[in-house]
Amino acid sequence: MAKEMKDLQKRWLSMMEAINSNSHVVAFMNSRLGQYLDRHPFVAFSLLVFMAVSAVPVAFFLMFAITTSVIACIGMIIVEGFVMSLGGVTLLCVLVGLGLISLAVSVVLSVSYMALTTVVKYWSAPRTRLYHCFLLTGGIVFQ
Repeated sequence: MAKEMKDLQKRWLSMMEAINSNSHVVAFMNSRLGQYLDRHPFVAFSLLVFMAVSAVPVAFFLMFAITTSVIACIGMIIVEGFVMSLGGVTLLCVLVGLGLISLAVSVVLSVSYMALTTVVKYWSAPRTRLYHCFLLTGGIVFQ
């Protein structure tokens, strides 16, 4: 058992030496905060325990924040897609309505043009020829 303890102590000391020889650790230990924590081990231990214990709630909060952000983005995409679809259907309805209105206007204008040209031809035709056509067609004038 004593040999195992000495082996464990050697591994512990080599690990501590590797940590203490790291340049970032040396820079931190030379700072004011590092020197304060070196003089007050209870505060350093309390800070270490607080950081270890608070890691789980912080991780849960970060997962919650990322998840809600992703869900909000997906929801926004779905809402935007719905609004765009609604706008597209509305545009389609307006364009179909305008097409029907333009078709109706063109029919009315075409019929009006044909009626007006027939009336103008009727008024400008010589009376004898018009009367002859009137008698031949049974009252319908075609010119």
